Amino acid sequence: MAKMPKRRKNKDNPYTLEYIEDKNIYKVNFKDNKGKLNTLEISADVYKAMDKFELEDISQMHQFERHIEHSELFEGTLNERAVDKPLAVEEIVENTIINEELIRAIGGLSEVQKRRIKLYYFEGLTQKEIANREGTSLRAVQYTLNSAINKLKEILKNLQI
Repeated sequence: MAKMPKRRKNKDNPYTLEYIEDKNIYKVNFKDNKGKLNTLEISADVYKAMDKFELEDISQMHQFERHIEHSELFEGTLNERAVDKPLAVEEIVENTIINEELIRAIGGLSEVQKRRIKLYYFEGLTQKEIANREGTSLRAVQYTLNSAINKLKEILKNLQI
């Protein structure tokens, strides 16, 4: 058997990989729901994909263990780790002003530009989907969006916050 990288056995890992070098055979070993050990021969590509996945999984476990302490989590440290940290009052006011200016700037666009900006940025449609929906060319949609963005940049450039 070929040498495999030394890997920690994990009770949560449902399989083990095996490569028999002299026969050039790749295998995966796993237990079924009755606890019976099964062996399945797999292709080299599947073996490589599973091997890569397993290594990435181990890497993530190591990173978690290295960077996150598991004890004495105080409210202060939990707050620092929060994904959505609370904004300061100044930031809330600033964001509100920016949003109002953006709404005002979008209001200054033509109806076609407003509609396409809304579809593209707020409803998540692709430029091609917008073109199909409106029965126009992709290039026309691209041109409209680009000119709308340039107009918004020009309007918002003078915003002082």
